[in-house]
Amino acid sequence: MGLFDILFPKIKQKIRADNYFQTLSAYTPTFRTWNGELYESELVRTAIDARSRHIAKLKPCFYGSAQSKLVTKLKQAPNTIQTWYQFIYRLNTILDMQNTAFIVPVYDKNMQRVGMITFLPERYELVVANKVPWIRFIFANGQAAAEELSNIGILTKFQYKNDYFGESNTALNATMSLINIQNQGIEEAVKNASTYRFMANVTNFTKTEDLAKERKRFTEENLSGDGGGLLLFPNTYSNVKQITPNVYNPSSAERELIQKNVTFYYGVNEKILNNSATGDELDAFFNGAIEPMAIQLSEVITKWMYTPFEQSNGSYFAAVANRLQYMSIGAKVSMAKELGDRGAIMIDEIRELFNWGPLPDGAGQHAPIRGEYYFAGEKSEEGEKNE
Repeated sequence: MGLFDILFPKIKQKIRADNYFQTLSAYTPTFRTWNGELYESELVRTAIDARSRHIAKLKPCFYGSAQSKLVTKLKQAPNTIQTWYQFIYRLNTILDMQNTAFIVPVYDKNMQRVGMITFLPERYELVVANKVPWIRFIFANGQAAAEELSNIGILTKFQYKNDYFGESNTALNATMSLINIQNQGIEEAVKNASTYRFMANVTNFTKTEDLAKERKRFTEENLSGDGGGLLLFPNTYSNVKQITPNVYNPSSAERELIQKNVTFYYGVNEKILNNSATGDELDAFFNGAIEPMAIQLSEVITKWMYTPFEQSNGSYFAAVANRLQYMSIGAKVSMAKELGDRGAIMIDEIRELFNWGPLPDGAGQHAPIRGEYYFAGEKSEEGEKNE
């Protein structure tokens, strides 16, 4: 038994498709996941990691009274093997790599939903079984299982041609080719520079094997590090010259172009990558990267969890981002002081800005007032009420 058997009960593994589910835009709706070479690029991986780290800070919140048993479990964790941070981090990483990510239910032995999970299949296809559309997932180890389309949450990016899924990242192919050419050039230049250090004309060596023996002897006696810094060679050598290594170094313009292409594509910049962004830079990143993901994640999980009737009665899921978290420490201190002194923010909300937990026994559910920090609604020593 493995993870596959935990995620997909036997009934899900035995679904037999009657036919492919025809979309409006795809002749055969079978899709392969984008190969992992893109993620092997240091720059691409850093950009995706930066996005995922920030997006994974989203706080899952459940509103309304529907699906109470499932909500109780999800408040603890999305599933038994991941925390919410890990789940959202991987979900966004897959989405950035594939432009399509799936949220599928985790079932107990009674086929009741007890959680959600995301994964990366090798390929997937839209099929029809008993007149119902399903998505069949095929994994790298050859195992396959299916889930009803209505039970799957689908997140997408760059969705243009396909009715259900996002496009691939082929738009980055040209940039990835440049990165590959640069890396190969640097590798070969360094390899050659470390291999050939001297060149010379030699005489009295007519056989190839004799020349090979002399090269080996010269290297061992003069280039092994034990020669005391003195280079000695017989008079059969002439025109001995040291080869100056010419290591390939991409120009700053080339490096800047490649970095600009990748960072623009993923909506990050250098300061986001090296964790030095502050103020307006973080605010722009929040608006351009975090908030759109929060909206999509909230809508997809709400649709995945609740029926239309439950939604109309006020039940929904929200991935909440406190945009004040993206302010600098100095700005947070100033904000806490200004809002706190005026009773506009509670003590626990101030503590949350600095990633501190709430005070015990609800002691932080009060708004401090300027100066003496009286609780709103309580009387001061002079008997005046703080309204």
